[in-house]
Amino acid sequence: MKTWIITGASAGGIGEGIARAVLSNGDNAVITARSMEKLEAIAAEYPQTCLAVTLDMADRAQMKNVVAQAIEKFGSIDVLVNNAGHGYRSSVEEGEEAAIRELYETNLFGPIWLIKEVLPYLRAQGSGVIMNTTSIAAERSAIGSGYYASSKAALDLLTDGLCKELAPLGIRVMVIEPGSFRTHFYDEALKSAPLTIDAYKDSTWKNANAVNKRLQPGDPMKAGALVYQMAYAEEAPFRLLLGADAVNAVVTTAKGRIDEAEKFADLSSGTVY
Repeated sequence: MKTWIITGASAGGIGEGIARAVLSNGDNAVITARSMEKLEAIAAEYPQTCLAVTLDMADRAQMKNVVAQAIEKFGSIDVLVNNAGHGYRSSVEEGEEAAIRELYETNLFGPIWLIKEVLPYLRAQGSGVIMNTTSIAAERSAIGSGYYASSKAALDLLTDGLCKELAPLGIRVMVIEPGSFRTHFYDEALKSAPLTIDAYKDSTWKNANAVNKRLQPGDPMKAGALVYQMAYAEEAPFRLLLGADAVNAVVTTAKGRIDEAEKFADLSSGTVY
């Protein structure tokens, strides 16, 4: 039996899918969200093996509390899933400084600080798993997604380095890259900058007030089941892609980069001594 910490486990999202997979298979789960109300239903179903704790990813004191409560109730921490995060739709020029900083605190620095809180326990036991949820946006950005994509890309590459550092210590590290899933991400989890510069009305602004019709192809419960499976798998990818659209995005982006590198290879190679 493993003990998991799962951030961003609000009802209706991939975090809930992971939590339900963990709990239904008999493991312990410490689930977090900014609002306790979004966690109560899951916690009520598994009163012995589920602990719900409020966590704002910008609050390091709350992180310490989450870790302390996990150890107090279950005695160990085996798997950390940094799943909490939100979007931000804005042209680079229109982005607001306070909102940009908050985005990075939640999507990048929050996971970093929580990893730092958990790692001493994983190192002491010589085992464990860390999973950081990024996005296919980490592979390629889009109009209005520069800030969000860059926050996820930074976490993606930080996780790559972390993986190499912790492998000799017996700790596995993975990235989870979801495509488009039928969650609340496009509702309250997606924030937007004010539309102030007319030059972007035919590009960034077109998506500013898009209505979430909840027709995304991804099933968050199936995603959660796969994440759980990969935590126990003897062989698992470093980057776990979730959804056919995620696979397509990675493959087409990689091919495009290779084609471009080969096209300009002579010019690039001409810079050597």
